[in-house]
Amino acid sequence: MTGKISALDLGQGELSEATKTYFAKCEEKLGLVPNVLRAYAFDDRKLRAFTDMYNDLMLGESGLSKLEREMIAVAVSSINHCYYCLTAHGAAVRQLSGDPALGEMIVMNFRAADLSPRQTAMLEFAVKLTQEPAKIVEADRAALRQAGFTDRDIWDIASTAAFFNMSNRVAAAIDMRPNDEYHAMAR
Repeated sequence: MTGKISALDLGQGELSEATKTYFAKCEEKLGLVPNVLRAYAFDDRKLRAFTDMYNDLMLGESGLSKLEREMIAVAVSSINHCYYCLTAHGAAVRQLSGDPALGEMIVMNFRAADLSPRQTAMLEFAVKLTQEPAKIVEADRAALRQAGFTDRDIWDIASTAAFFNMSNRVAAAIDMRPNDEYHAMAR
């Protein structure tokens, strides 16, 4: 990691034992502590709230695969031009899919990627929710059901897209920078 994590100088208090343990687990599993976690580490409560929601959405039980959730993160982050999330979650898409080009394809134009009709419907919904949330109508939910998603899956698609819209805005506001290691992952 080089340079600052973000444009803000919030300092960092003493990390709680739970946070130290969580960071050690990240090092063990990922080989790094994601800068987004370091950015939130100035306030243990904010970090915990962020990680609890993230872990529930991205790693918890769902009808969506981990790859599909990462694809939503990339598609939403592409619309929002979020450098941090495109870099970090693009790496996750490459890793989970085994396709070194898929992350970039979703960044540039997911409609040109070789996706299943299910995945295309999911990303169409996530992108519309990002660009025009007030224009989501029953026909949009019906298209997801037609593609095989349950109502619970629709909740998960919407929640994942909404979480990354929030995260993208925070990352943009503070100029959050991705870990350098993400650029080389799964290439």
